[in-house]
Amino acid sequence: MSLQTPAVPFGEAMENWSDATLERVRIAGYRGGAAQRAIIDLLASESCCLTAQEIFDRLRGAERRVSLASVYRTLDRLSELRLVQRVEVGQGSARFERSAAENHHHHLVCNDCGRVEAFCDDRLEQAIHGVARNVRYDVEAHDVVLHGACADCATA
Repeated sequence: MSLQTPAVPFGEAMENWSDATLERVRIAGYRGGAAQRAIIDLLASESCCLTAQEIFDRLRGAERRVSLASVYRTLDRLSELRLVQRVEVGQGSARFERSAAENHHHHLVCNDCGRVEAFCDDRLEQAIHGVARNVRYDVEAHDVVLHGACADCATA
């Protein structure tokens, strides 16, 4: 199986997702603030899922004044609006990433160290769509999470 890591979407794609997301939140009747903007911009710049704690830590490391409660509140709001997706990879913590067609990928999870890596595979996507056709099911979304050992842990 050929696995490739998705490109990190910077520049125009990031700005478009951030701006479109802020607009959707506003239209839904939610007020935005600096914390919400910082969280949305961070998610736009990431190529894979993060926990709420990781989001909080990265923003604090960049000297952004954000509370952990604001991170959770914003993630709940964005999930409710289907602007981010909640990714369950096990290990007791939900992860979140932006919902965008150009960001579609799946996840590899190391059972030893907890590393989570994104991967794309066109043949897997074709197989999933083939299954949907065969069972005559309209699949709106799908998640694939593969568990195992990363290269570092496998050789240790």
